[in-house]
Amino acid sequence: MANKYTALKIFHYPEKIASLPRDNQTILPPVHIRIKPTNACNHRCSYCAYRSRDLQLGSGMDIRDTIPKEAMKRIIDDIIHMGVKAVTFSGGGEPLLYPHMAATLRRLADSPVAFATLTNGSLLKDDVAELFARHGTWVRISMDGWNDESYAAYRGVDRGAFSSLMKNIENFKKLPGSCLLGVSFIVDRDNAAHVYEMTARLADLGVDSIKISPCIVANSGPENNNYHRAHFQTVREQIERAKQELAATSFEIFDAYHELDEKFSKAYHWCPYCQVLPVIGADMRVYTCQDKAYNREHGCLGEIGEDGFKAFWNNDKEKFFAIDPSRHCDHHCVANRKNILVHEFLAADKEHFAFV
Repeated sequence: MANKYTALKIFHYPEKIASLPRDNQTILPPVHIRIKPTNACNHRCSYCAYRSRDLQLGSGMDIRDTIPKEAMKRIIDDIIHMGVKAVTFSGGGEPLLYPHMAATLRRLADSPVAFATLTNGSLLKDDVAELFARHGTWVRISMDGWNDESYAAYRGVDRGAFSSLMKNIENFKKLPGSCLLGVSFIVDRDNAAHVYEMTARLADLGVDSIKISPCIVANSGPENNNYHRAHFQTVREQIERAKQELAATSFEIFDAYHELDEKFSKAYHWCPYCQVLPVIGADMRVYTCQDKAYNREHGCLGEIGEDGFKAFWNNDKEKFFAIDPSRHCDHHCVANRKNILVHEFLAADKEHFAFV
């Protein structure tokens, strides 16, 4: 099975990697962009990082923000004309709550740009579901509960929402198209005993993959590890059982449940991935990454003006180096391993390339 989650995908874009350093004045478009079309959400998840007072993520987020219809059209047109390869819609809020989502997807469907979404899945139906099924690359649903009662407690929704979600999953898999449907199962102390149970149930529904990850409760690695320590082994045993009994060519288990680094500190001074996978927020600002979205002090690259995203991106390369990860990113970072690999690649001595 081809590896969908590898950190090495960027190395298929050698021209982009070569353009990244400060001394190369070339500015190439991002390979991939996350768009947060709205900060509104129809769920009230107890662990939502964007609404937690204890995490830096989302520290400047206004839940009223949404990208205006015409502005979204211009952004999408710029993305197409720039040659961006892929777009993922995510939160902030629930992206499928965005009232212009169907129109946005139709615009992308008529272009070479691949698209996907992270979603709670409650609105994965009707036109939007059909557009993703026919033209999307993947949809990933975030989950936590294992029945109606637990799901309602996690997400502040009515009893029955879990059953409705499972029906949406079942119906989506029946739609024509090649879009992969995945689930991101976020593990905490309350659902730790139900990891295998949910993995098996989702496999039976025909879901293509499951990503099992720890919830992030603090900006500190040790604090997160301490939180998970009591149930860590129980979860590991269930994941290993699932790998042995359920993993097949048609069902992928991505095991992201592990202890976090003792420190979230970074040794490098500029972030390659802010040029590879930036975030466009519902506030029309561009952020370095998903882990610093709505952090305006140390995560914002700038604001999209009347000239549009393309003009913003191509104006002044220095903005990509204003944020120093060794000073400003002492928190969890999904791009950290990728950044380390890119820095090591760029630092290789050309005179010794042949001595592989």
